[in-house]
Amino acid sequence: MSGSPVVEGSGASGEARSGSGSRDELGAHVSSAGGVGNAPDRARAIDSVSLQLFTKQPSRWAEPELSVEAVEAFREARAGVDIAVAGSHDSYLINLASPDPKLWQRSLDCFIGELGRSVALGLDFVVTHPGNATDGNEREGLVRNAEALVRALEEVPGETRVLLELTAGAGTTVGATFENLEMIIRRVPSELQGRVGVCFDTCHAYSAGYDLVDDYDSVWIRFDDVLGLDRLGLFHLNDSKHPFDSRKDRHEHIGEGTLGPEPFRRIMTDERFLEIPKLLETPKGEDMVTFDRKNLALLRSFRAGSGG
Repeated sequence: MSGSPVVEGSGASGEARSGSGSRDELGAHVSSAGGVGNAPDRARAIDSVSLQLFTKQPSRWAEPELSVEAVEAFREARAGVDIAVAGSHDSYLINLASPDPKLWQRSLDCFIGELGRSVALGLDFVVTHPGNATDGNEREGLVRNAEALVRALEEVPGETRVLLELTAGAGTTVGATFENLEMIIRRVPSELQGRVGVCFDTCHAYSAGYDLVDDYDSVWIRFDDVLGLDRLGLFHLNDSKHPFDSRKDRHEHIGEGTLGPEPFRRIMTDERFLEIPKLLETPKGEDMVTFDRKNLALLRSFRAGSGG
C-alpha cells in the first residue's frame, strides 16, 4: 500500500458506522455460514461496516468454486449495507514456508484459490500467516514463502492485496519479527509490491516480544524503520491470554488480558492509525453479536475519551 494507509480495492475509504451514527474504521471477523452473502448483514448486526471472513472452511483442503450467484449475492449484500472494507483470512492448513515439496505445492494451490475467490468477490485484502519452517531453517522458509507469494500474485491479477500477518513465533513459525516480514516483501518484484502489506495482530506482537504495554513508541519506531508505516494495511485487535514474549497465541477480550486497555487506547487515538482498518478476532462464545458489540464499544470509548 505504497503511499497511503488506507486499504485499496473496492472498499472506498475504510470508514464504518459507530453506535452513535458517526463513522469509524472498526469491524470484526464474521461468520460466512450459509454462504458468503450472509457476511455483510452479520457485520452490520455488530454495528460495523468493516469485516473479515472465510471464503471456505478454514480447516479443510477442499477448494470450492464460488458460483456466479454466490459472488453476486455477496457484492449486492455488501453494497446494500454499505460495507466499506472487506477481506478474507486464508486457510489454517496453508503452509507456504514448508520444506515438504508436496505440502508446499498443495498450500500454493490452496492460496491461489483463496486469492482467486477474494478477487472475484471484490475483497480488499487476504490475510495470510507466513507459515512454518518445519526443518528449522527460518531463512529458507521465508524464501519459500516469498516464492509462493509471487507465484500467486502473478497467477491471480487484480486489486486484492495480500497482508502478511505478524505471528506469535511458536515453534518453527516464521513471520514473528518485522525483519522476517521485510525479507518476504523485499523478494516481491517491484511491479507487485503495491499488492503486499502487513497485518499487525496485537496479541501476536505482544507474544512475539513487541512490548506494546511498556514500550509502545519503540515498537512503532522499529516497525517504521524496518517495514515503513505505509506497509501497515490492517490491525487485528486482540488482547492476549498469555504473558509478554510467551510465543503463545490465544486471544482475549479487549482490556481483559495481559495487554490490558492502555495499548488499545493508544492505538485508537494514534493519529498515524486513524484510517487503518481494525478488526476484532476476540472470542465470541455462544453469541456472535454481544461480545463483538461490547468490544467494539469499548474501543470506540477509548477514542471518545470515556472508556477504561
